[in-house]
Amino acid sequence: MPITNEQVTKHAFLRLLYTDSYYPDHVVDKGRAILLRLCERIESAPPSDLSALYVLTHAATEEFNLLEADFEEAGSCIETVAREEIAEDFWRIAAAYGFQDADIEELIATRDW
Repeated sequence: MPITNEQVTKHAFLRLLYTDSYYPDHVVDKGRAILLRLCERIESAPPSDLSALYVLTHAATEEFNLLEADFEEAGSCIETVAREEIAEDFWRIAAAYGFQDADIEELIATRDW
């Protein structure tokens, strides 16, 4: 399903991670794919409220939890810069779909990083 939300399609997800050689692009690509799948899920079955949105973002956060092993295998990790960039992109997604009042910490509440 192609993403139709213009705010999302024009946004460069995980931009800071791509500009820092500490984060391997092939792993960052996987993180970007997680965020895009989240957008696809939101568009295919729009959440009716914040609780429903959080269910979707928690599932995507669990995918990032699993991605941590790929970062470590590549000699990197999800540390402060990455955590903040990922969290900000989760909030950008929520806002783009009309959930500007989403709590950034709740969006990623299931994180291990």
